[in-house]
Amino acid sequence: MAHAGICSRRAADVLVRQGQVKLNQQVVLEPGLAVLPGDQVFYQNKLVSIEPKVYILLNKPLNYLSAASDLKHGRKTVIDLVKNACQARLYPVGRLDYQTTGLIILTNDGDFAQKLAHPKYEVTKIYCVTLNINFHVEDLALLKAGLELEDGFMQVDDIYYDTLKRDCKVVHVVIHSGKNRIVRRLFEHLGYHVIALDRIAYAGLNQQDLAVGKWRFLSPSELTALKK
Repeated sequence: MAHAGICSRRAADVLVRQGQVKLNQQVVLEPGLAVLPGDQVFYQNKLVSIEPKVYILLNKPLNYLSAASDLKHGRKTVIDLVKNACQARLYPVGRLDYQTTGLIILTNDGDFAQKLAHPKYEVTKIYCVTLNINFHVEDLALLKAGLELEDGFMQVDDIYYDTLKRDCKVVHVVIHSGKNRIVRRLFEHLGYHVIALDRIAYAGLNQQDLAVGKWRFLSPSELTALKK
């Protein structure tokens, strides 16, 4: 089921234990059962077929939800932007806030998505942060040393800005944490308000030649690097 792009392996185990999966029309309750050539797997009474793997890099605009759908509120999602890319059912890897722009990967490869989003792999992200006031140089050391937030200790990997500019409201933050709204919360903790937040780099990928709202397929060399 993970190879078919339905979900991750861990989620597939849960679905099996819940009795939602059939093998040759028989309900199975034990994950890890071998599927042999000629066997048929059904989920929600639909035949599961292996889709070709698709990997897309999208430069997300404002006011798009990082989800496959929004049944509750009917908001536009990142999937709407790539609906003509392929026939596969795509899902975003990780999340970007509704009001955050920047790079996000969409795929139907559940295993790939789970590994890329897992904290232990410490995938690096770079954000361009626009603040409501000039950045104070003394806060540089605080962010690097780390701050105690409501959900634990957090620090940035690096932070830099143009020290020659008199008006310094734009800073760049390098971070690997995937915690919810972590960049915004770090700056809010220090008394700033984030006016705009743009993820300009993700796992070694950047926005080069990819305008806001546009997408492209990942290259074989990019995929090889990501899967390592």
